[in-house]
Amino acid sequence: MAIIVDEKTKVVVQGITGNQGSFHARQMLAYGSRVVAGVSPGKGGQELDGIPVYDTVEEAVERRGANASVIFVPARFAKDAALEAISAGVSVVVIITERIPLHDAIYIMAYAREKGVTVIGPNTFGIISPGKCKIGIMPHQIYAPGPVGIAARSGTLSYEVAAALTGAGFGQSTVVGLGGDRVVGQRFVDVLKKFEQDPETKGVVLVGEIGGSAEEEAAEYVKGMTKPVVAYLAGKAAPPGKRMGHAGAIIERGRGTFESKVKALEGAGVRVASVPWEVASLVKEVLGQTIESEQR
Repeated sequence: MAIIVDEKTKVVVQGITGNQGSFHARQMLAYGSRVVAGVSPGKGGQELDGIPVYDTVEEAVERRGANASVIFVPARFAKDAALEAISAGVSVVVIITERIPLHDAIYIMAYAREKGVTVIGPNTFGIISPGKCKIGIMPHQIYAPGPVGIAARSGTLSYEVAAALTGAGFGQSTVVGLGGDRVVGQRFVDVLKKFEQDPETKGVVLVGEIGGSAEEEAAEYVKGMTKPVVAYLAGKAAPPGKRMGHAGAIIERGRGTFESKVKALEGAGVRVASVPWEVASLVKEVLGQTIESEQR
């Protein structure tokens, strides 16, 4: 199985006629994702490699049955695009756009919660259920179907971890990019709950970084999980007050330090890797022969 998206997910690409939107729409389509429509106001009636383009998400939902949206629009338009998708009735909104104003992001999340819509991002690489559906910008060739779930704050580090897992014979059920901004739609705990309920996810990998308290919150939830968790955390050498590449990756008033996160996770029984490529060996240790037998 997979969480959030699968082979039945029908994707509408908002901003499909832009450079990024068109490029990644083609990539998603080539991967096998069911990209059923694109949206670009004023350009309705056009097509992109057979994908019909509409003026509104509502049209894409009504005419093509779209139930998930991915947003490739400039930050100043992202709020309106997200609210349009949520209002149109999709169940999942993936916001690739970065540098969305904080108040816009807060408004989006509040409206999504009200409507029961799952938001991935903003500032995310997206989400992929290998062999079933890719919504985002990740290099899909590094993934393989399997029973390890991944939840990550960092895109590039998650790619490294996924590639190492795949190379070691451990495929993934779903890989979720939480997003690097201060306000995001999914936190570690939200995704952990979904993985815990998924019968085919046998273990979980968290890719975290300094800043905020998401990893500490995850550690509390992990204490009650039935599935093993492995983690890798970036930012070990970052000085206090120094923001890393993400808006959410900053240590403030002693909170969100590398040491505090490692201590919390290890206290919950999580094996914490010292380098990204160590994750695969730790997954093998904690899951034993279970995953190996399922991969054959």
